[in-house]
Amino acid sequence: MLILNMKSTASFFAVFFILQAGWSSSTFAQPISILDDRNTTVVLRAPAQRVVSMLPSLTESVCALGKCSVLVGVDRFSNWPKAIDSLPRLGGIADANIEGIVRLKPDLVLAEKSSPLIGRLQSLGISVMAFNVQSIADVQRALRQLDAVLGSTESGAVWDRIQLDIARANRMLSPPQKAARVYFEVNAAPFAAGKTSFIGELLDRLDMQNIATEKMGAFPKINPEFVVQTRPDLIMTTEATSKQLAQRPGWKSIPAIQGNRVCVFSSAQADVLVRPGPRMGEAAGLIADCAMKSLPK
Repeated sequence: MLILNMKSTASFFAVFFILQAGWSSSTFAQPISILDDRNTTVVLRAPAQRVVSMLPSLTESVCALGKCSVLVGVDRFSNWPKAIDSLPRLGGIADANIEGIVRLKPDLVLAEKSSPLIGRLQSLGISVMAFNVQSIADVQRALRQLDAVLGSTESGAVWDRIQLDIARANRMLSPPQKAARVYFEVNAAPFAAGKTSFIGELLDRLDMQNIATEKMGAFPKINPEFVVQTRPDLIMTTEATSKQLAQRPGWKSIPAIQGNRVCVFSSAQADVLVRPGPRMGEAAGLIADCAMKSLPK
């Protein structure tokens, strides 16, 4: 028969009641401290359990890390994966629903670095982590940061899948297809995907020739005459702008227009292409598929 002294008996019941109260080892865990993209230290007592994401690429990243279940609200543009369909929609960067976010009692809000939402939420005592994801390398960093605040360990695996998919897309293309001059229009203004943008970096990773130069910046506003003069062999754009291309002065002389080598991405495909997140490998596949269907081997 086991006999406990008074001191050991008291310790036993203390542990018993802690467990019955639903406490876990995380209650006694060290706080999480991480630097965000404002160079501001974000401190959490434990991995975030109630998260609001105010940027689609961040929403997708949280889910790719296997943490969709911690999301309690998202911005109006987040639409992937399907698991988030039933979540409250909380506006966008310029018109975020502050009251709606507060009602959800998040322990962390994920936002874009320049969002005016950040200061307002912090003044209400809500923790915000800011991101500035502009490049492929930024995607890797953001995944690691999310790993830290969500208690995940999946960022390495997600990153490896992205790299494998990009490499696979590169192998799909023939040397002549890679040699083609490409114009990628992201907006009808028109704005192009420059070499320093994440889209431009994807084109580089596929060994494709972007007509937008590095000096132009990430997403430069293009003089339409520049596109006429550079004579791209392939144009990539979205459904919203594709019908306007041939109507622009001089554009009928562009080889891509003459040869009907214009890839028109659907709105769903455009979401994949313009969001620097875990689906960048899929984006590389879309670009490669476009080139394969449009250009001779």
